[in-house]
Amino acid sequence: MDNTVLEEKRTIEHQWSTSPPYEASLDRITDSKLISGCDLRLLVDASENYPAWLEAIESAEDRIYFESYIIHDDEQGKKFADALIKKAGEGVSVKLIYDWLGGFGKTSRRYWRRLRNGGVEVRCYNPPKLTDPFSILSRDHRKIMTVDGKIAFVSGLCVGQDWVGNPAKDMPAWRDTGVQVKGAAVVDVERAFANIWQEIGEPLDISKLPKYEDYDEEGDVSLRIVDSVPSSSNIYRVDQFLAAQVQQTMWLADAYFIGIPSYLQSIKDVAEDGVDVRILLPRSTDIAIVRDTTRTTYRDLLEAGVRIFEWNGSMMHAKTAVFDGKYSRVGSTNLNVASWFGNYELDVFVEDEMFGRKMQEMYSRDLENSTEIVLADTERKRFHMRKRSEKKNRTRGGSVANATVGAINTATSISSVITQKAPLGKAESRLLFLAGSLMLLIALLFIFFPRAASIPLVVILLIMAFSTLVKAARHYGRRQ
Repeated sequence: MDNTVLEEKRTIEHQWSTSPPYEASLDRITDSKLISGCDLRLLVDASENYPAWLEAIESAEDRIYFESYIIHDDEQGKKFADALIKKAGEGVSVKLIYDWLGGFGKTSRRYWRRLRNGGVEVRCYNPPKLTDPFSILSRDHRKIMTVDGKIAFVSGLCVGQDWVGNPAKDMPAWRDTGVQVKGAAVVDVERAFANIWQEIGEPLDISKLPKYEDYDEEGDVSLRIVDSVPSSSNIYRVDQFLAAQVQQTMWLADAYFIGIPSYLQSIKDVAEDGVDVRILLPRSTDIAIVRDTTRTTYRDLLEAGVRIFEWNGSMMHAKTAVFDGKYSRVGSTNLNVASWFGNYELDVFVEDEMFGRKMQEMYSRDLENSTEIVLADTERKRFHMRKRSEKKNRTRGGSVANATVGAINTATSISSVITQKAPLGKAESRLLFLAGSLMLLIALLFIFFPRAASIPLVVILLIMAFSTLVKAARHYGRRQ
């Protein structure tokens, strides 16, 4: 073998493995390696993302890997189907993964049949299984595409007309963000796709997958591909890690923000330490109960000094963050339990000040079309009086000590409302009304129709019993 090639490979591996302690911590937290020499392009909304995706598809000569939580059977879905079928007809290997729950009620069987008949290999992730009913809680929420192992796209965008909008019906486009990646980081995106592909069928030909040493430098950006799998909580952990390090700014944007107490506490501690913490969230949403649940957390965050903004457009669907204008992430992970602990997700985590500035500029433009949420005057006065009282008895120590105490003592906003520790707002009122109505309905069902009301419980227990016995039998069979 050529000694020069060996030396080049050794140099690349050495560069990636000699991280300082800070980078080594991120290696462990994200289960990824920092990859330098990448070219990274920020893509805002479908108006920039979709044309870039279609252009890359048109340029494909060898393979296209496409993975999306939802592909709508609408005008945009047909446009992408046409493009993929065309390339498959030209001999390009086209492989597509969609999520069963994501596509449920949005994409017809006819749509998938047309793709398969056109030469596209289509696989569905995690349809319901009688033998494992709770597996439905784990979803493939990624939105990625790679072409020829040369270029990758990572975003929060699915494929559908919602992201483009409909001026004729006065429907503005959804707000969303993605990136285009060139360089050795494409290796990690293709490997992430390959891992899901082999979970639901025959694996990819390993010889087709690129290696890091196959790439020359495409740019000067250093980044990580954070490939999150169920229970890994990679993005949750990296946000917590950076929250403990951030000094100036922590700007978050999310579509379905339902923070658990430990995450909310870390955000509050950062703001109370004087850091500029901002959260951009949707005002209009496709899941109203999520918005109402999110709003129950506003008061505690606002009182800690966090600034909250609601997007004035049709839907803020982006999942992004930028810390101190240097560390940024763009991808599919929402700030909630499902994304953190239950789903397959994929995000690009960038360590680059120039890209960080672009992210901050984009965020600032978004705030121009947003409304800032503030405390009412009476609540602000009550808050300042309580703060003065707390200062007299405040435990000495920094935010780390306070976070430890807060993680133990902090309850969620809903429980605070139920126990009358916080004044009711409209969001809390709606949520409590819904919860109370549901409990009343269940109680009435058991009073007047006890047998009928018990049927769902019996069915659930039967399914769980059947699933457990099947698993036990399979395990016993393997041990023989």
